[in-house]
Amino acid sequence: MSARAVGFAYGDMGIRCLSTVLDGGIDVPLVVTHADDPHEARWFGSVADFARGRAIAVVTPENPNTADLARQIAVLTPAFLFSFYYRQMLGRELLCLASRGALNMHGSLLPKYRGRAPLNWAILSGEAETGVTLHYMEERPDAGPIVDSEAVPILPDETAIDVFRKMTEAAVLVLRRSLPGLTEGTAPARPQDLTAGSYFGRRSPEDGIIDWSQTARRIHDLVRAVAPPYPGAWTAFDSHLLKITRTRIDAGEARGVPPGHLCARGGRLFVGAGDHQFVEITALEVDGASTDPEAFARRFAGPRGGRPLALHRPSRLSRLSCTLP
Repeated sequence: MSARAVGFAYGDMGIRCLSTVLDGGIDVPLVVTHADDPHEARWFGSVADFARGRAIAVVTPENPNTADLARQIAVLTPAFLFSFYYRQMLGRELLCLASRGALNMHGSLLPKYRGRAPLNWAILSGEAETGVTLHYMEERPDAGPIVDSEAVPILPDETAIDVFRKMTEAAVLVLRRSLPGLTEGTAPARPQDLTAGSYFGRRSPEDGIIDWSQTARRIHDLVRAVAPPYPGAWTAFDSHLLKITRTRIDAGEARGVPPGHLCARGGRLFVGAGDHQFVEITALEVDGASTDPEAFARRFAGPRGGRPLALHRPSRLSRLSCTLP
């Protein structure tokens, strides 16, 4: 049985999920998305362009929770509202317009990692897996009954974008499994046990500042959790701002090298961590320019590594553009 839906969507996840809904035979006469910012370094596709290419009406309100948008959607009498990585929460008035339910695709295995930036928080926490969850929306964030979910592994050296691509494919699988049951009225709705989960808030670029007193694993997890296209992990050397974009944990011990002190060995760049292990820097930017670690080591540490050079907390992080995707 066919049904009608209004889609709230953004980014690559939004495009892939909307495409899956349309392929599933659901009529989508309207898509609500965010205006594409010409000043933002976008690494993801435009939902607005996708929708217009499929002859779907598009609106880009700054605030979706207005009486005007509610009236526009009410006229369409949608059976469903779908939210696919849309950046704002939908209020009660909008949620009530879906006669058969408003559903969200969340980027974690609920009830774990409810809230903002769930993928980044999962990697930062050292999780070995995450996933996506299709659930009914309530006024509380990510708290409604679960329809379906799909897990994906987080490998030890994968960055957030690596895992996000797997999550996007998992979301498509979840929708393909769930759409028949949703349209036929037989889809499950399993209540969440929120006491068994966790809630996390929005992250900012300043949250990427590296604390070198942490363990090597914790530092490595931070770097890969916020690696480009996310804002990155930051430190400073003298007056230079360093964005550390790739690391790996070295097997050797760093005893005698204080935390946050870097040294060069054999053309490779290492930093001592708080647990007396080395973190190898394999990719970095210096003052916004991509720099080879070996070249950095030659420039600042000398051909044999020289004395250890202390890294410190940057004081001018905000001077660089660090827009969250």
